[in-house]
Amino acid sequence: MALANRLVGNPADACAIEFPLGLTEFRFDQEGAIAIAGAPARIGLNGTEVAMHRTIPVRAGDQVSIGSPEAGARLYLAAAGGFVADTFLESVSTCLPAGFGGYAGHPLRAGDSVGIVGSPTPPASIETPSDMRQTFVHSYALRCVAGPDAAMIPGLSADQEFTATRRADRMGIEVAGPWPEPGDAGLKPSAPVFPGAVQLTPSGNAFVLLPDSQTTGGYPHILQVIQADRHLLGQIRPGDRLRFLKRTPDEAAEDLRRKTAWFRGWLPDFRF
Repeated sequence: MALANRLVGNPADACAIEFPLGLTEFRFDQEGAIAIAGAPARIGLNGTEVAMHRTIPVRAGDQVSIGSPEAGARLYLAAAGGFVADTFLESVSTCLPAGFGGYAGHPLRAGDSVGIVGSPTPPASIETPSDMRQTFVHSYALRCVAGPDAAMIPGLSADQEFTATRRADRMGIEVAGPWPEPGDAGLKPSAPVFPGAVQLTPSGNAFVLLPDSQTTGGYPHILQVIQADRHLLGQIRPGDRLRFLKRTPDEAAEDLRRKTAWFRGWLPDFRF
């Protein structure tokens, strides 16, 4: 999202539109500029293919189509000026489970009209540097620190491979693989959880929590994806392979410092 916003002259956290698995079409009613970043997909402007990671001028009446990505799960469209959205708790994000924020608290539907803030002057055309573009594959290595219940997985190794199942949304992703059977330990008093938590369930699979996750949970919290890698979670799709790499809290903090500094070479106001 921050990369798309950079291409149209917006702050990194300006309101943009998230597309899970693409397949969407828009018609623009005013002149402006847009950019699309995220999972690679075919982008069409009035039937002609245009590039992602580049400023795209649009005129009134133009139609932009977004295809389905072959790898990765989500794309982001930013418009110069940012999109108009409802604010809740100082955020314009849409909370779908509770139905607030964003566009009246629901996903965009056919016929919805989304406003753009002000009448911004289209910025000069720029491209995302090649080294800032994520390589999308069907395998992810996620750095993690131990969760409070990490003793339940003493034999976890970076050589072990796990697979994302079809049970996935913005709340979490189910992950199958060589997890231990939790037995009675699978039920415990609820405790705070937050995005990136890996919880082991009585089914023998685990769930990795995403931004719309609950705030408490009673399943064992065995791992925590570090903050520097949480942005990768949104691009995992069913069938993708995962490996979990152990980090200490100090190593995780240094990973975050280094990754933030690297992004800020192109995104001066970026923060995780």
